[in-house]
Amino acid sequence: MVRANGPGPRVAWVAMHLDPAGRTPDELLRDGWRDFGRTAAAARRAGAQVTMIQAAWQDGDGEFDGVPCFFVAEPGQPLIRLPGGRAILRRPRRLLERVRALAPGLIHFDGIVYPRALRALAATVPDVPIIVQDHGTKCPRGWRRWWYRWGFAPIAGVTFTARPQIEPFTQAGVLRTDLPVFEVIEGSSPFTPGDREAARSAAGMEGDPCLLWAGNLDANKDPLMVLDAVSRAARETPGLRLYMCFRHASLLDAVHARIASDSVLVERVRLLGAVPYPKMETLLRAADFLVQASHVEGSGYVLIEALACGTTPLVTDIPSFRRITGNGRFGALTPIGDAAALAHAIRDWSRRDRAALRRGAREHFERELSFDAIGAQLYAAYTQVLSRQ
Repeated sequence: MVRANGPGPRVAWVAMHLDPAGRTPDELLRDGWRDFGRTAAAARRAGAQVTMIQAAWQDGDGEFDGVPCFFVAEPGQPLIRLPGGRAILRRPRRLLERVRALAPGLIHFDGIVYPRALRALAATVPDVPIIVQDHGTKCPRGWRRWWYRWGFAPIAGVTFTARPQIEPFTQAGVLRTDLPVFEVIEGSSPFTPGDREAARSAAGMEGDPCLLWAGNLDANKDPLMVLDAVSRAARETPGLRLYMCFRHASLLDAVHARIASDSVLVERVRLLGAVPYPKMETLLRAADFLVQASHVEGSGYVLIEALACGTTPLVTDIPSFRRITGNGRFGALTPIGDAAALAHAIRDWSRRDRAALRRGAREHFERELSFDAIGAQLYAAYTQVLSRQ
């Protein structure tokens, strides 16, 4: 068996999901896997001896920022197709063997998904504790609850962005009520603050305040409520401007109609549509505030990206946003669906010292949301789970 050397816990970071784009291991290491790899590298810097094992369409290996990475393909079709178009992952025999050969002291399993595969993993290395990291999984319904309860019964701990996010799973009996829960931010961002005026010039943005929306135009994100709030807030902040970037837009017609019906919004709202990821850093640097009105989120990557750029979020009061904003110390938290409350937050935060807000946002990001902060959170979770064995 291959064993890592050194004092820290030997952690096998196991990811069963197959890349939907079918990219090669080299392509994933170069492009598609960057933030995933950065998080593992941060856990390694914190003291854990992390090795990543990823299900893939073809075999390969490499290294990402000091973390050994193994990509393991299974022979034949990896999915079992079920009636109704559903599919489950076949037992990943070769991947399980690779994990066993590494002789880890702990397994970090990526996502509350693939219950059959996790159960098989637990049987393959029966004396190794498994900690599962949530990535915004919705609690299963119907017969799937039994399936998940059976599959995830062996785990020794679970991480969520915010502790209250486990409640639907324990209430449904999917996860044990005595399971250790650790608050670990799901991911981070390489974005940095920059010159706001230069960013505004490059992005063609203006406003006092300048607001940025970054999210799909759908019912969960609630763009119509945000438009109502902007219309209200503009009565006292006439220099306000809102820029909305989005990809999927089931409510696009309704958004267009709402803007067209209100002269205040016609003058102040610009729909940008889809924006390439690298350009998002410029937009976030240019904005004074990020606005987001989600009803439910597993995490909140755009909030993290905003804080990385020094941009303050004005968002809904949901568990993950509460955690990311430091319980509202580094951003406004407003009730879901409450346009009046969001309008008040826009007016209130616009009157504050924005240079101080930008400094505070970035400092909070570095302390709590950066890759190194997440690495420390993971290392603490690993060591606590191992101490219970």
